[in-house]
Order: sequence, then structure tokens, then C-alpha cells
Amino acid sequence: MPAKQKPDSPDRRERVLVIACGMLAREVLAVKAQLALDHIDLTCLPAEYHFRPDRIAPEMDKAIVKAKADGYRHIFAGYGDCGTGGILDRVLENHGVERMDGPHCFAFYQGAAAFEAGGERDMLAFYMTDFLCRHFDSFFMKPLGLDRHPELIKDFFGNYEKVIYLAQTDDPALDRVAEDAAKLLGLAFERRFTGYGDLVPVMQSKALS
Repeated sequence: MPAKQKPDSPDRRERVLVIACGMLAREVLAVKAQLALDHIDLTCLPAEYHFRPDRIAPEMDKAIVKAKADGYRHIFAGYGDCGTGGILDRVLENHGVERMDGPHCFAFYQGAAAFEAGGERDMLAFYMTDFLCRHFDSFFMKPLGLDRHPELIKDFFGNYEKVIYLAQTDDPALDRVAEDAAKLLGLAFERRFTGYGDLVPVMQSKALS
């Protein structure tokens, strides 16, 4: 079930609801607190849809329908295209809802211009974020069976050249997870501090309609 933050006011008509990927929940709430955006509410679709992009668009459609029935007039999607092949955009267009610019969170954490500029250089990069560091075992090791069959690492990651950790925060524990992951996968390691990237200006502007 999507986790939903209860609004501070019973009148939702003038509030903004962000329907985000569960991978962004902590970050959206951090930006909300940082900018004192008290009129923003948050609900999330399951983070596991990261592996099932075919489920994002239909579940987003249901979430928007429910949000409108609950009284929200201002809704924003905390998603990139995220592997939906444009299907998510068609759902959002039908509802008059905007989303984050870019193909995925790895792009808007870096900023659209920086992501495009590094396209060829990072083509064979395996990206990690704070969320993926916190959940590396549950998102990669166990689902892929790497904890039981480490010999499969080459099958899954053999075409990558490096791990790029896009750090939202300065947390030595998460740094260690990312570095250890790179060693485990036999890849070079690079850390880039991005902070919350485009989440900050987007929540200041587009989400505040």
C-alpha cells in the first residue's frame, strides 16, 4: 500500500499533492522541510516499481483518480519517464499533471544539463543513490540471488565499467556501502555529491501551482 502523509489541513483544494516514486520519499520530505513547504503533501508508489516500469503508469493513473476524488486540484508526479517508454506521459497528459523533467531520477539528481553532458562518458555506469545504498541488499543482492550465487555478478554487471554514487547527503556509512558495492561488482568507483538536484527548484516552482 502506498504510504501517505496526512495533510495539515482538511481542505485539500489549495494544497499540492506530490505522487512520487518510493525511492524519493525521504528526499521529497527533506526538501519540503528545508524549504518550509507546509502546503505540500506526499504519497508514494512502491519503490519496487523501479524493476517493474510497466506498473508505474497504470498505478499512477489510479493514484491521480483517487487524489482528485479526495479533493486535490494540484498534483505533481515525482517521476521521470522511468522506463515507461512515454506511457507515463500519456497518463499524466490525460489528467493535466506534470512530472519531473528527464528520463529518471539519476538524471534529475545531477541536473538535466549535467546528465546530458556526461552521456557518453557515463554510458556504462551503474548508478547508485542514497536510497539504493540503504537498500542495496534488498534491491540487488537478494532479488538477483547474488548473496547465494556470486558467480552471477559477471552475468548481471559484466557490461558496466564503473559505479557512480550520486550522493544526496554526506553520510560516511552510505559512502562505504557504495564503495563496497563497486568492489563486489568488480567496477571502478566514483562519488558525485549532487544533493537533491532538480527536486529543489521543481518543488519551488512547478509543484507550487
